[in-house]
Amino acid sequence: MLRGMSQTTSVDSSFLGDSAKYVLAPMVDQSELAWRMLARKYGAHVTFTPMVHMRQFMTDKKYRKNAIEFSDKDRPCIAQFCGNSPELFAASAKIVEPFCDGIDLNLGCPQNIARRGHYGSFLQDEWPLIKSMISECKAAVNIPVSVKIRVFPDIERTIAYAKMLEEAGATLITVHGRTREQTGQNSKLADWEQIKAVKMAVRVPVVANGNIVCYDDVAKCLNVTGADAVMSAEPHLYNPTLFSNEQRTVFQVATEYLEFVREYPCPMSFIRGHLFKIFRNT
Repeated sequence: MLRGMSQTTSVDSSFLGDSAKYVLAPMVDQSELAWRMLARKYGAHVTFTPMVHMRQFMTDKKYRKNAIEFSDKDRPCIAQFCGNSPELFAASAKIVEPFCDGIDLNLGCPQNIARRGHYGSFLQDEWPLIKSMISECKAAVNIPVSVKIRVFPDIERTIAYAKMLEEAGATLITVHGRTREQTGQNSKLADWEQIKAVKMAVRVPVVANGNIVCYDDVAKCLNVTGADAVMSAEPHLYNPTLFSNEQRTVFQVATEYLEFVREYPCPMSFIRGHLFKIFRNT
């Protein structure tokens, strides 16, 4: 069994309520339960688990045990998986279905490990495979199945991609407004116009990801893109009060995080990583 689980009921078909605007991104080794709880304290409405490798999840019992931790206090929460197997995606989703509010397919990871493992953004040209993964997962579970993507350099290609995902059955699309190549030192500002184009082209809810660095960025992004909600990833690690605009010292934030760690223990490497980012600008 996974840690901290009790069976719960799912929310609406997109897992975004009418007032849910602030979403904490899935982050490997960084969106663990303690951090998700801190994010909720400061305004996050929806959280994502760290990205989980579906093959390891289905074949490695130790990995499965430690991969995800849920809490009834962290709702709604979406479990994100990466991989390239329709069967493993459906099987993984079936296991966590009773304990979360939605299943997300990672189609956005641009890292070399994703290239080697053939998942994340390196699937974005394999539309038949993606369709199969979404449809098979939807047939296996009764909770929403969403996707998180990156854009193509060509906006028309991005629009066609989003429409394909909607037709395949995705009930929500998170759009990171950067291309697969825009990562690390090659990263540039996210293209909100691409996100706007997706929002105008599909009927399902769209979450905008990219350039959400401070509280004021939230309203700006929603205004420009017309998105249903915004998601923050890396900037949230440096400013976990981002969604609330509450003023806290880094010492207050660090103390509150450690209090959640006491309640929801996690590896020391996670703790060190979070504290390093919290205190980086002091």
